[in-house]
Amino acid sequence: MDPTTPSDAAPSDTAGPARTAGRAWLVVALLSLLMLANFAAKIGVGLAGAPLKKDLGIGDAGFGVVQSSFFWLFAVGSVLGGWLGGKVSARWLLGGIALLWAVSLSPMTGQIGFTGAVACRVLLGFAEGPTLAIALQAAHSWFPAQRRALPTAVVLLGAGAGPLVASPVLTAVIKNQSWHAGFGVLAVFGGAVALLWLLLGSEGPEDTGTDTAAPQPRPLPDTVPLRRLFATRTMAGALALLFVAYADAATKLSWLPLYFEKGLGYDTSTTGVLVALPFLGASIALVTIGFASRALTRRGHGSRLTRGVMPSAVVLVGALLTLVYPWLGRGPLFVTVLTLSTCCIGGGYAIVFAGLSDLVPARRRTAAFGIVVAVYSLGAVIAPAFVGALVAAAHPALAGYRSAFLIIGAALVVGSTAGLLLIDPERDAARLATRSTPVQRTEPVVSTP
Repeated sequence: MDPTTPSDAAPSDTAGPARTAGRAWLVVALLSLLMLANFAAKIGVGLAGAPLKKDLGIGDAGFGVVQSSFFWLFAVGSVLGGWLGGKVSARWLLGGIALLWAVSLSPMTGQIGFTGAVACRVLLGFAEGPTLAIALQAAHSWFPAQRRALPTAVVLLGAGAGPLVASPVLTAVIKNQSWHAGFGVLAVFGGAVALLWLLLGSEGPEDTGTDTAAPQPRPLPDTVPLRRLFATRTMAGALALLFVAYADAATKLSWLPLYFEKGLGYDTSTTGVLVALPFLGASIALVTIGFASRALTRRGHGSRLTRGVMPSAVVLVGALLTLVYPWLGRGPLFVTVLTLSTCCIGGGYAIVFAGLSDLVPARRRTAAFGIVVAVYSLGAVIAPAFVGALVAAAHPALAGYRSAFLIIGAALVVGSTAGLLLIDPERDAARLATRSTPVQRTEPVVSTP
């Protein structure tokens, strides 16, 4: 079933389902563009790594602190944004957040010291913290539960496309102009995307209907406490998987350019192209796995398979490939295996959010997603600084990178295994619904004289 007429439409709007569906996918495309700007801003420091380290007078350990600082207040912003998500329209909240990105990037366009760079990264991380939770809630508000896997993948497609687009463009700007000019490009682009969302973006209706081709979960009341949602096995498995997947993503965003350039000896231009390849693959995988999840759902398979087993198994494959590519050295085989690992981890990570949306009631979703992002973002706080410490202590630096990626690969095996064993949105939603249903008691009729 197509989404129903959006809640902000005029009463006289009698457009048919096709027009409404078009509106829903326009919003999804805008949200994907917001995620593109979001992740392009994330990778900016990594691409500017060598000249930025020289200008700031810092080594690998200091660079790791700069990268890690992005996530110091990320969780705070995520929880705060989740709370505001239930009180402020996504149109204004996401627009304001994106404008704050541009403000936080602006000082990096001029001369700045180590402390100033850290402060800008902290502010950027705080502003970007709630973005994913609010974007997914806005996207999911346009689609019934059984059709959310593909929109989720398209929104997160922007996350993969951000580094893909930014890597060659910013590398060229940094090489021909300066790393300051690269941040200027990011600031202008972020501001433009914010204005575009403010003009065209909106939330859909809460009641988006159902898809009768798929099994229907018992609806959850909006009064289910968050503590009970977070006590489910599905939430535990999802958090474990998301934690390690995001630690891997943060490491690649922060260190992959320097890994290619300083660890493996590629020149700057080649690095800009090669860094884009894993994110290109992840972008393709996001949509491919989203289509696969939707196809399985339409054939009647439950969310245990489509939202739990399938994405966790895909991430597990990526984890095993992560244990392989650090040993391959430079060359086509290394780039291929690295790209495949990123495809699997990024593609599986996206579908887990659709499973959480099946579990969490609509009015709890933004707050719950905000807490989820806050928890798994701790992996991104730890990973970049951890990699920096290993690289700084290693001689040669390649040994430090190899150790870091092997440890992350082992963590991915653990997280994806937890997802395989624990994620089952239908089971946990049914249990929560049963416990939330008031018990009807029949009192004996007592006659009065």
